[in-house]
Amino acid sequence: MRVLQIVPSMHPNAGGISQGIRNIIPELEKLGVPNEVVCMDDPTEDFFNNDSFKTTALGTAKGPWQYNAKLLPWLVGNIGRFDVIIVNALWLYHGYAFIKALKKYKALQESLGKPLQFPRFFIMPHGMLDPYFQNAPERKLKALRNRAYWKLIESKLVNSADGLLFTCKTELLLAREPFRPYHPKREFNIGYGVQPPPPFTDKMHSAFLEKCPQVKHKPFILFLSRVHEKKGVDLLIKAYGVLLEKTAAASFGSFPKLVIAGPGMETEYGNQTRQLASTSLALKASVYFTGMLAGDAKWGAFYATDVFVLPSHQENFGIAVVEALACGKHVLISNKVNIWPEIMEANAGIVEDDTLAGTVKLLEAWLKLKVTDKDLLKRNAIKCYEDYFKIKSAAEKFVQMLAL
Repeated sequence: MRVLQIVPSMHPNAGGISQGIRNIIPELEKLGVPNEVVCMDDPTEDFFNNDSFKTTALGTAKGPWQYNAKLLPWLVGNIGRFDVIIVNALWLYHGYAFIKALKKYKALQESLGKPLQFPRFFIMPHGMLDPYFQNAPERKLKALRNRAYWKLIESKLVNSADGLLFTCKTELLLAREPFRPYHPKREFNIGYGVQPPPPFTDKMHSAFLEKCPQVKHKPFILFLSRVHEKKGVDLLIKAYGVLLEKTAAASFGSFPKLVIAGPGMETEYGNQTRQLASTSLALKASVYFTGMLAGDAKWGAFYATDVFVLPSHQENFGIAVVEALACGKHVLISNKVNIWPEIMEANAGIVEDDTLAGTVKLLEAWLKLKVTDKDLLKRNAIKCYEDYFKIKSAAEKFVQMLAL
């Protein structure tokens, strides 16, 4: 059984989709399911060098729709080589191109008098059917655009697929809310997972401290994700500032620092967060921005931190959350991170609303924990990862779905 993964981009900066694909393909191949990827990236990018699977990069896409003229002919010429095709993500050109390619491929087979055998195809929305994107006040114009796009294009893709693949039960249920007509043939909660973290090494610690030397020998709270308004970074800085103000001057030196790691600092929102972290002397002395962390530096941050935080307004799965759990770190998250029920059930973290008050409660509740309680949460974090989010289990579910 050969699988083709179609994805707009495999660039690490593109978010969790590319990392999710990189996590699961090696496990699928261990189970005898080879995968290829087609994407719209510059084929000379260095990040392809570490991938063990075949990727066809067709060149950088153009515009917000991520159009690439090479994709359609490539699909027409290649989709017949595969048994299953996974279209990752919605609302972009690659989904439209796939539907057109499938029609052209069928017509070509008919004209050649060949038996009509077509690959099954599935859609993996990766949270892009979440009602948040239709309801967020700052997205009113985009919500109108999505509604029109759904009527014209996307509903045909979603409702004609052999099934929709979801990373958790919460995502599956939320996807049913925002659009009509919505009647997928089948819905599968296949789960998701991450590879086990590499064992800690001093090299990791050194790599992280090169990026953030200010926290050497100091406790710190870690945010590691894109610096984007959806992620609630502004809430985090404001909430952290509230608690800094409450801290007595005598204990200020021992108060945990806040490290914000991730791409996006060059954006308007990134500049806003930096300005927000400069509104007081205490914040200036306590909040550090590292930019994107990768490889040893990323794992060094996870292993060194006291706790991981993500007060996101919408998070389909949260790969970084699970990576933190796998490193034995308990997590402080909002109830808009879709895996919060599993984390609560495992008692592996603290969950609150995605508001300023909720984020203050997150940090405050963690700061008040006794050392013994924190140690218990750390043990629960690893158990939560192993019970719910091991990549091997996710790959096995994926293969079981393909066999149905």
